[in-house]
Amino acid sequence: MNKKQKKVLARIVLSTLLLAAVWAAFRFGLLPERRLPALGLYLIPYLVIGYDILKKAAKGILRGQPFDENFLMAVATVGAMALGEYLEGAAVMLFYQIGELFQSYAVDKSRRSIGALMDIRPDYANVADESGALTQVDPNEVTPGTVIWVQPGEKIPIDGVVAEGESTLDTAALTGESLPRDVSAGDEVVSGCVNLTGLLKIRTTRAFGESTASKILDLVENAGARKSRQENFISRFACWYTPVVCYSALALALLPPLVRLALGVGADWGVWVYRALTFLVISCPCALVISIPLSFFAGIGGASRAGILIKGSNYMEALARVKTVAFDKTGTMTQGVFEVSGVHHNTVEERRLLELAALAESYSKHPISLSLQKAWGGALDQSRVSELQEYPGRGLVATVDGLRVAVGNDKLMEEQGILWQPCHGVGTLVHVALDGDYAGHILICDRLKPGASVALAELRRAGVERLVMLTGDAPAAARQAAQALGVEEFYAALLPGDKLDKVEELLNEKNGCAKLAFVGDGINDAPVLSRADVGIAMGALGSDAAIEAADVVLMDDSPEKVPKAIRIARKCIRIVYENIVFAIGVKLLCLLLGALGIANMWAAIFADVGVMVLAVLNAIRALNVKNV
Repeated sequence: MNKKQKKVLARIVLSTLLLAAVWAAFRFGLLPERRLPALGLYLIPYLVIGYDILKKAAKGILRGQPFDENFLMAVATVGAMALGEYLEGAAVMLFYQIGELFQSYAVDKSRRSIGALMDIRPDYANVADESGALTQVDPNEVTPGTVIWVQPGEKIPIDGVVAEGESTLDTAALTGESLPRDVSAGDEVVSGCVNLTGLLKIRTTRAFGESTASKILDLVENAGARKSRQENFISRFACWYTPVVCYSALALALLPPLVRLALGVGADWGVWVYRALTFLVISCPCALVISIPLSFFAGIGGASRAGILIKGSNYMEALARVKTVAFDKTGTMTQGVFEVSGVHHNTVEERRLLELAALAESYSKHPISLSLQKAWGGALDQSRVSELQEYPGRGLVATVDGLRVAVGNDKLMEEQGILWQPCHGVGTLVHVALDGDYAGHILICDRLKPGASVALAELRRAGVERLVMLTGDAPAAARQAAQALGVEEFYAALLPGDKLDKVEELLNEKNGCAKLAFVGDGINDAPVLSRADVGIAMGALGSDAAIEAADVVLMDDSPEKVPKAIRIARKCIRIVYENIVFAIGVKLLCLLLGALGIANMWAAIFADVGVMVLAVLNAIRALNVKNV
């Protein structure tokens, strides 16, 4: 509890004691029940607990913006005091402040919970001086290329590559997974991970502000800026709701007495003014205005704890409505670790063919290029390579040792006018041609990620009606992967532009308010991630393209996080609708009862404070995503 909350709590305790003492004094005849002395004594606890509400209401009136919950509470309680309902007037203000304190504490607690979960940005970096002594410096002062030291128990402050040392890292704050990760020299590491065992020397590759931890925190902090339809509705609702209820209360206080006067019966001004004041207390929209944004805030925070970053409540809402999921294969449902499984129809010696293909691909970091370089296994002298020309989605042509080497798929061969040979094996086929003549093909295979087929089955159980695999692989390899995953609808041999066109088709085919999500690796699939209703970047730890293009970023490469993200979103939206229906339903019922004179000020307190407390408690449930 912060200082402000402690002060409010002290005022609540003092006001409660004073109010109880005054009530007891009049109840047991210790003081005579005269109007002015009673008013003066009840005003003491009333002002102790409510002076700030009265002050805010006065400021709102002076600014020309009177219609808010402070105005409603001030008018209702001052009116109750004027009618001689001293105990009720003071009690309403007291219980309102208790509800406000509870709401403030609940919101603060949820923020602290999320802050603790996302406390991944270190305050310092260790840099060795010329004598070898370590100095703690501000991470913002560390430039890329600097070697920093991370000791056991410390957080990695900046993204980089391990220069020396071996250790185990705790990545739970980033990925939501408890399984540690072993790293050694040459491995990439990202900020926010905790070094558990050995000393690491890390050569930084980014500035502090561009590191993964900083970007994640920025995403979470800015998520509230993108509002859902429900939040926008509540904002608009509050703008017209409060003036309407104020004028309705005024009408309730004036019209019935005037009608009664016209009919020749007693006006009963006190009865109708009391009902109008009760109407004002009941009408306070706190439960809606507070609980709906808090529900989304808690949902986004709970998802972050599970390693799922949702960029705004609008994306949370869209994710809950997903009925079609399209996904890339390589790096999304497969491990993206390619291995050469065979060299076929080669007209030159196998090692020579691998060497030429690896040299031609030596400038590329594509997984297939890396698999060719790994299969060759020897040193690659890039000075032997010249006149490199890439053909996106098809391959490349380069001059190696004076030979014109074309490496790519069947489309590249056809464009180069080269007659290629098919393969009976299943996998990704890389054709190689030398000086325009076909030299053979290399078969490369990928492996499905553990849990990929289970994740798709979970999506079906979560209510996703259509699963579609989009891949640039050959039809045979795509069919084999689709069968292993249990997916009937797939499209193969797609270039990046073809994937975008196919997603456009799928968007046109979906029904009503249903949404389409695309799951990709966040780099090559950036255009498609941007176009889908919900772009989900898979395995995007540290990927700039993923963080920029996607609406939802999964901080590890587990396919099972996709159905979990949808379930979290649906739970959050369900809580939002529960709060809307509950708050509006109780309010309308109590407003009707108040207008008819059945509900008094005590019922009004429940309709305001009670509903707000219950709605806030319900909203905080969105933080708990363990069993989702």
